[in-house]
Amino acid sequence: MDIFLTGGSGSAGDAIIRKLVAGGHTVHALARSDSAAQTVTAAGATPVRGDLAELTGAAAPAWFDILDKMDVVVHAAAYMEFWGPDDLFVERNLVPTRALYQAAVTARVRRFVLLSAASVSTGTSRASTIDETSETGRPNIAYSRVKLRTEQELLALPHGDTALVILRPPFLWGKRGANNLQGFVESVEAGRFSWIDGGRHLVDFCHFDNLAHAISLATTRGEHGLTCYITDGRPMPARDFFTSLLATRGLDVSKAGSVPRLIASTLATLMETAAKARRSTTPPPLTNWIITFMGRDRTYDITRARTHLGYAPVTTVDEGLRQMSLSGKAHR
Repeated sequence: MDIFLTGGSGSAGDAIIRKLVAGGHTVHALARSDSAAQTVTAAGATPVRGDLAELTGAAAPAWFDILDKMDVVVHAAAYMEFWGPDDLFVERNLVPTRALYQAAVTARVRRFVLLSAASVSTGTSRASTIDETSETGRPNIAYSRVKLRTEQELLALPHGDTALVILRPPFLWGKRGANNLQGFVESVEAGRFSWIDGGRHLVDFCHFDNLAHAISLATTRGEHGLTCYITDGRPMPARDFFTSLLATRGLDVSKAGSVPRLIASTLATLMETAAKARRSTTPPPLTNWIITFMGRDRTYDITRARTHLGYAPVTTVDEGLRQMSLSGKAHR
């Protein structure tokens, strides 16, 4: 099949491209710069010069023409930050995604695979394990609120002959690194990293290889509107996972201090309030997103992905950590 991919030069892009190419598909990856074009080419894709920012205008970009030749669109690109107003994420994420989806429907692309996020459920649901039927509530950061709104808007649009499949991974990780890990690295290096409740709460996560595998399956499986959580299938206490993960970056947090959740939550609220009052463009050292992620048990039931996509993790946590350790040593 011919597959059009966005986000091919991002953290997960290499794994996605290599998985699709290994499956016999031809991947055409959107690239907004020479560097991005070189990255996707090295992974095995054909670069398509263009920028999702072009989709905020009235005129359709020239690269839209390629959709007429595509069987599948995989939309993995997103502006991801843990701080900022909703309007910013609407402009950079929702508007381009909606335009791309509508163009794919018009071009009669058979399938549209949308990479969403498990954090769409960080609202009012307090269950320790949730699935796709659980209440989502109102997520506590703009990125996640707009991701949820994007899902809802796309599902409400006419879809013609195009089947929309939505994947929701939690914390993404792997040897190419990730934006969400960098915040933890900076916190450790600045000497302000602490566990919440001793790091005992369960966290869930998804290796890039496993996400790529789920995306590959979704290019041929799943009915229109199928929404699935995708994880490594092995939730762990935050202390166990992040001690091992940060060790691959040469950082030791095994002896880091701990703050009770109630105190951490109060501090996060005060810091966020102060940061918003001064219209800070950068997040405070402690946010309510961190409290949500590290300060309560949260795992995701992947039964639906197993049943409807035939999904099962292909890379174990131990193997993923081993790969990262070897990669880290190679660059030291």
